[in-house]
Amino acid sequence: MTQAGDLWTQCTGSLREQVSESTWQLWLSGIAPVDFADGVFTLAVPNGLIRERVESRYLPMIEDTLANEAGNPVRVRLEVHGPPEVDLGTEFGAGAAPGQSGLAQPAAADHAAPSPSAHRESPAVQLDPKFVFETFVAASSNRLAHAAAQAVAETPGRSYNPLFIYGDSGLGKTHLLHAIGNYVTENYPRRKVLYVTTETFMNDFVDSLRTSTTLAFKRRYRECDVLLIDDVQFMENKEGLQEEFFHTYNDLKGASKQIVLTSDRPPKSIETLEDRLRSRFLSGLITEINPPDLETRLAILRSKSVSEHHEVPDDVLEFIATHVKNNIRELEGALTRICAFAKLNKEAISLSQAESVLSDLILAGETRRITPQMILDATAMSYGFSIDAICGPSRTRPLVTARQVAMYLTRQLTDYSYPAIGRVFGKRDHTTVIHAVDKITGQMQERRQIYEQVTELIQQIRAGT
Repeated sequence: MTQAGDLWTQCTGSLREQVSESTWQLWLSGIAPVDFADGVFTLAVPNGLIRERVESRYLPMIEDTLANEAGNPVRVRLEVHGPPEVDLGTEFGAGAAPGQSGLAQPAAADHAAPSPSAHRESPAVQLDPKFVFETFVAASSNRLAHAAAQAVAETPGRSYNPLFIYGDSGLGKTHLLHAIGNYVTENYPRRKVLYVTTETFMNDFVDSLRTSTTLAFKRRYRECDVLLIDDVQFMENKEGLQEEFFHTYNDLKGASKQIVLTSDRPPKSIETLEDRLRSRFLSGLITEINPPDLETRLAILRSKSVSEHHEVPDDVLEFIATHVKNNIRELEGALTRICAFAKLNKEAISLSQAESVLSDLILAGETRRITPQMILDATAMSYGFSIDAICGPSRTRPLVTARQVAMYLTRQLTDYSYPAIGRVFGKRDHTTVIHAVDKITGQMQERRQIYEQVTELIQQIRAGT
């Protein structure tokens, strides 16, 4: 292997740890070393779209990682090696634009001259295959939203357009968005589905203004067949963003393309939302998801335990369902803690065990409102880092663990969305938060130290100590 190849191999593991798995797969995994001479490291990227994204977002990180490994400053030069025009589309992805890419391994180029819209990219957030209609527990609290989502998925653009789903955080709105996307992708493979958060839409819009690629931005969002946008309440106080979304909405609706939106409140309660947008949201079906009743909570827990292959006694499920009432996310988090404890200790799950593990749920009647600042304070004290360090750029292993634990706790104990958590932790991308939550969830069942640290922090935060 060449010097360049050796150095790149030594650095790839560190680079992969510094980004979420989706970011690695989408933007960095297709990069290959070419040459290293006179402090200049030449890397090959599959196409100009990936080069643009890497240069704008990841180049400093790559240069720092290479410099740390080489022991000297390294300047990176990116070269496009491959066909100049490639179709980066997948049936899973959505309409895209020049300037971004969704795949590390592009498809073979067509010998014919491609059209301006030939480039495609996968959604900013990939559809989660676990979130399908079959795994959504329908009940009186969400039946209308569930039925409407199914109708929209079965006949996109014909039923309830737009569909607007609102409700508190952690009740299943995002699950339904992904379920719609997954259903359309499976049953209408030629239709392009785009799922994004409002923050992603805003970031793409701002990037298009900064890089003078507004036409590419418009193509990406207006060429999809099904547009799924999460957390539209974050359009508050953003006049330019509302203006752009107004035109995007009109183009899609005029072409009979399906639009599905979610929010934590109904359109009439979103302050500073332009009247013309509010009236358009109200022109479709508005449906609410309410907190689940006891029977629904039990059904959710049973479904979760079966899907995770855990044998959980009924009295334990009833104990969890009785003490966690308003948030499905926290409901499933409690089940995860009990199952992780039993697995680590090689014990059968029992009611007495559950009462001990979840003792913090019984204390104080859940009246204390938990904030990200409380979580940061507790995590910083527990791990011996400052809050600035936890929210900062450092990637040392102990600090990364503390940061991921704090992200996991913020997701479990507050109603903050993934993008909102990312903003708290140094304006990180929401995919980084998703990766952290998934990683800590898995580690809690495999590593006793992580389980004990997380459990102790939850108890401290809830007790206010």
